[in-house]
Amino acid sequence: MIWRALSADWLKIRGKGLWFLVFLGPIGLIAMQGVNFGLRYDYLREQYSADLWGGLLRNVSGFVPVALYLGGTLLCSLIGNVEHQTSSWKQLLALPISRTAVFMAKLLLCLLLLVVSCLLLSAGTLLLGLLLGFGSQPVPYTDVLRIGFAAYAAALPVIVLQLWLSLSSRNQTLPVSLGMTLSLLSLFSVFLSGWVPLSWPDLAWNAEQPWLYSAAGLLLGGLVLLPGALHFARKDVG
Repeated sequence: MIWRALSADWLKIRGKGLWFLVFLGPIGLIAMQGVNFGLRYDYLREQYSADLWGGLLRNVSGFVPVALYLGGTLLCSLIGNVEHQTSSWKQLLALPISRTAVFMAKLLLCLLLLVVSCLLLSAGTLLLGLLLGFGSQPVPYTDVLRIGFAAYAAALPVIVLQLWLSLSSRNQTLPVSLGMTLSLLSLFSVFLSGWVPLSWPDLAWNAEQPWLYSAAGLLLGGLVLLPGALHFARKDVG
């Protein structure tokens, strides 16, 4: 049932600008670091001479949380608006499919789109490093793959919350405003306690035991999902 709804949602997002956002985030982030290293190439290459790939990954990782929060917010809002703008909630929910399945299908759609963004970020980081001539040192493929996905797992609670709000409200002002605020605050997450979920995407890369924060994000994301799906199943959406 969920897969049928997911297949329908894949068709609905054509021409809605979602794929543009999927590509914009990672490409923009890599382009920014390309300019950064291009303008200060000799200085940065000397500074990170012992670990060129590590230096590149550290520079990229600093902007991954804000990109995830902002990208997740906009994706969730656009996914919700597919139904809100056409006033098709009543027709959709009248079909022989549970509301929970509808909610889960839209969540899976958002998560899959973000997976594509994370894969593009890893591929772009690898390509940028090779173009900068870092291939003389061993490529840390695990870290290159982890650059986006570790933070992605840690950011799940906020992403699930954003989808919950975006699907439940026709007016997208609240979810978008909240998402943008959290995105900006994530730039200062280094000053937050490790108990604050907003800091988890950064700690999922920089902490001594980063996997703990990715695991915490997965766990809390699952906990946020339960009331979100229950609320959507009972709320009069339209």
